[in-house]
Amino acid sequence: MDFTIDRSLPISIRQQLKGLIEYAIACGDAAPGEPLPSVRDLASALGVAPMTVSQAYSDLKGLGLIETRAGSGTFIAESGGEPLHAQEGFAALHGQIDALIDKGLSLGLRTSDVASLIHARLASRARLGRRKSIAVVGLFGPTTARYARLIAEQIGPTATVEPATMNQIQQDSASRSRIASSDLVVTFVNRRREVASLLPGARVVGIRFVPAEETRRALAAIESGARLLLVARVPEFLPIMKSGVTRFATSLGLLNLTAGSAADIASLAAQVDALVYASGTEDVLATIPQMLPTIEYRHIPDPVDVQRRIASLLDHEG
Repeated sequence: MDFTIDRSLPISIRQQLKGLIEYAIACGDAAPGEPLPSVRDLASALGVAPMTVSQAYSDLKGLGLIETRAGSGTFIAESGGEPLHAQEGFAALHGQIDALIDKGLSLGLRTSDVASLIHARLASRARLGRRKSIAVVGLFGPTTARYARLIAEQIGPTATVEPATMNQIQQDSASRSRIASSDLVVTFVNRRREVASLLPGARVVGIRFVPAEETRRALAAIESGARLLLVARVPEFLPIMKSGVTRFATSLGLLNLTAGSAADIASLAAQVDALVYASGTEDVLATIPQMLPTIEYRHIPDPVDVQRRIASLLDHEG
């Protein structure tokens, strides 16, 4: 993993380091179980105080993204911090069954009638099956809708896939209830805990996202010595975005990064040969010269994670 920090960014070293590791995990650049440098070694390599590295590691541990193993060191978390809800789930199921029995008896049914009705429905479901429901929670509407469409294409007709944004489930109680009732809620690895806190009782899994093939090709086609401007809405995303751009585009010239205002972007755009913008920041295109070439730094759900963490899970429960 590339731990390069940029002291010219208006972001603290602690936040940069946290963001580098957080988005490396979310974007598939850091694998589960991968070791991280010790606090002392990383602090020495970066030329920062050990406390800065320790605080960044503490932040990531709090998110369940990294873990410390006694006598071995610090590693990318194997589980992504996903809790088990089996006991709570069974308790809730028992309550729902009791409520169903009470409802049947209140309608004048005998206990044998209720049992027969449940058996008939189970037989019907086994014969016809049921499409599972998946919700994909992201940051920006159009981008999240694209993620949901790509996951649906991989999953096939066995499930419906609905997109939702963080703002949507935070501000709209009806949307929050609908998303929480999904069989599975999917989000970024680094947002899993936050989404789970917004949707108590929902089954939330985190998956990784990787740069799309068209983004890789577009970056690889940039001419040697080109001056680039990188723009992201989330400042913490800029370091990992820079790492990806320099990996796919070789022999670059000037490289500027910003999460600033429209005026800042317009001023910097006048000094470069092309602009690379993170998904969700499409509005910046209105602030730059029309002739300036642009590339969207677009991610897609990691196909391996879709199969391993979504499709296989649904197949196992089907």
